[in-house]
Amino acid sequence: MFTYNRLYWLSLLLSIWNISAYAVTVGQPAPDFTLVDTSQEPISLTDFRGKYVVLEWFNPHCRAVQRHREILRKLAYHYQWQGVIWLGINSTHYMTQEDNLMWQEINRLNYRILADFTGETARRYQVKITPQIYIVNPMGIVIYSGAIDDNVRGDKSQPVNYVTAALEEILTDKPVTYSQTKPYGCLVQYQY
Repeated sequence: MFTYNRLYWLSLLLSIWNISAYAVTVGQPAPDFTLVDTSQEPISLTDFRGKYVVLEWFNPHCRAVQRHREILRKLAYHYQWQGVIWLGINSTHYMTQEDNLMWQEINRLNYRILADFTGETARRYQVKITPQIYIVNPMGIVIYSGAIDDNVRGDKSQPVNYVTAALEEILTDKPVTYSQTKPYGCLVQYQY
């Protein structure tokens, strides 16, 4: 007979196995998805084939996300003028579209915020931490995966912004120096 604790650990292990079954890595095709934005419009990754796409996983309750919100807002605004598509994805199971809309409005975000409250898309991308960034090239290949910067504790006066570095390099036809880094922040709040 299973106790609640054993059942919890069994479901957790199955979830981890499910995440690892999709192995999204740099140099491989980005899994397609269709998610709804705050205006209830369905958005698919393939809608943006031929453009660079930044996928930003976030949870509004995460302090690391809160710390980076202004940096990301400015980056998204700057790079939209260079044709880069920026999509924010919230996979926090207890949130709603109203939470996404509030986050978008309070932070004056000029990019689409998508709902993945089931966590299905995050699991396909192996997202375990927020914030986490993926950059997908015009052919649909993942060219960056990881953290926003190297400022884990938030105490560096001049952190290396990995996202800026990657975007600057790809937009000038250079190879990405930091193509995979370790994200830091808060665990994704999946429903187990």
